[in-house]
Amino acid sequence: MQVTFDIPKTYLINYSKSEMIHFLKLYTALVMFQEGKISSGAACELAEVDRYTFIESCKKHNIPIINYGIQEIKDDLQSLKKIDLQ
Repeated sequence: MQVTFDIPKTYLINYSKSEMIHFLKLYTALVMFQEGKISSGAACELAEVDRYTFIESCKKHNIPIINYGIQEIKDDLQSLKKIDLQ
């Protein structure tokens, strides 16, 4: 799918067209991932970057890669307590 929209030239002063396209894809992927709309793999694909670059971008923008809810953590702890460590 192709999406087209106009960006005023004032926003392109410091960036080439290809750099702006890269930023828009990356930031869109970051926001969608952060909101749980897409997986990290899909975000990498959308942004056209490898997993390491995406993880670094998440770190730079304070976006957690692993996002467990409190109930998931409690469930995991209960499961660990049931394991016989003998």
